[in-house]
Amino acid sequence: MAGSTRTPDDSITREYVARHPRSAALYREALDVFPGGATHEVRRVLPFPVFMARGRGAVKWDADGHEYVDYVMGHGALLLGHGHPELVAAAASQLPHGTQLGANTEQEIAWAQAVRALMPSVERIRFHSSGTEATMMAIRIARACTGRDRIVTFADHFHGWHDYVAGGSGRYPATGVPEATRSTVTTLPAADPDAVDRTLAAGDVAAVMLEPTGGAMGYYALDPAFLHRLREITARRGALLIFDEVVTGFRVSKGGAQERYGVRPDLTALAKILAGGLPGGATGGRAELLNVLSFPPDVDPQRRIGHPGTFNANPLSAAAGTRCLHLLADGAANAAAERAARRLRQGIAGAIAAAGVTAFCHQRASIVWIVFGSAWDGDPELCAAPRAALAEGREPRYTEPFKRALLNRGVDALGGTFIASAAHTGAQIDRTAEAVEDALRRMKADEVLR
Repeated sequence: MAGSTRTPDDSITREYVARHPRSAALYREALDVFPGGATHEVRRVLPFPVFMARGRGAVKWDADGHEYVDYVMGHGALLLGHGHPELVAAAASQLPHGTQLGANTEQEIAWAQAVRALMPSVERIRFHSSGTEATMMAIRIARACTGRDRIVTFADHFHGWHDYVAGGSGRYPATGVPEATRSTVTTLPAADPDAVDRTLAAGDVAAVMLEPTGGAMGYYALDPAFLHRLREITARRGALLIFDEVVTGFRVSKGGAQERYGVRPDLTALAKILAGGLPGGATGGRAELLNVLSFPPDVDPQRRIGHPGTFNANPLSAAAGTRCLHLLADGAANAAAERAARRLRQGIAGAIAAAGVTAFCHQRASIVWIVFGSAWDGDPELCAAPRAALAEGREPRYTEPFKRALLNRGVDALGGTFIASAAHTGAQIDRTAEAVEDALRRMKADEVLR
């Protein structure tokens, strides 16, 4: 987890160090080969991260043999949990036949058809290897199709790490990005439809891109009414609407946020659940937009976009992704994950009250957040708490000790973010609520929380 650099010295950390000697040793090795000893920003934990060894269902085990109820869930990629037998079988059946055949495959057609069956806005699709590539391609298509350069995004909304969106979320630095690149992206501070309309009035905006449930996976919640306003404004101003559904796609409903809230974007960026737990991303949308990736004479050579990619639609990801999307088609897994999240949110609320600390929790679909340092009693499923309170609640001074305290009690979460799956059981959720209460009490004892 990005945050402080000083190694803490408190009861939570001392217990953490004592419980994880093998992870400490592996971290010393990792420091020799990885900058900062980690391969992802949010996997950084002080004084060292826990190294995981295997997972099954909603549970995983670390290198020291400890068991955890998992709410990281592959950074949101595992709606069906670890090692779902049908996804394992799909990948295993493909593995002997090749992971990269350097050619078109039947599997990629089936994968595309599975996406289109769940998301009618995706008339055409192009596969990638990550969500970052998916948003990068969406921006490129929007510029090619409109002849305009400017992109509008919103503060706190995360769209990957490529140059056009680096720094837009406010959580990661944009060091190394030329000002000429940054100047083509306008990041609005709030989801204000009038501000969007004024910005688009200049006529130089190719597209507006956002996380449709709100920034940081929905932590900074958006009212669905804003999506409908945005659809009207972009259409009237001749700009495209891009939904970054890398997180929400196939999670907030089987058809993503666009199905749940009844708003059809022009372009959609997808990843995570798309590939059934394997690497995979995609950009999809209206046929006439995606067709700039086609070939002459179907597209003007001056407007055509070239797009290579060694592992685009690789048959292993295609096999797992296709089976995953078929399993989601009836909506039962989404409903189960959302029920699990609701029970978890209620359990965390009870833990906060029992521990007697200042905090609150909220939920959007199958993701739950705990917000430290503030009290709020509004709608827990469309959190309209002040942004300043929400921003404070994500500060590392809270989330880092909370992460360590939960790991000490057999729960792994993304700081204050809990991503539920269809694999979580009631017993596991109740165990988690007990762990949260213990973590909050320990943080109170260490004077991290009031």
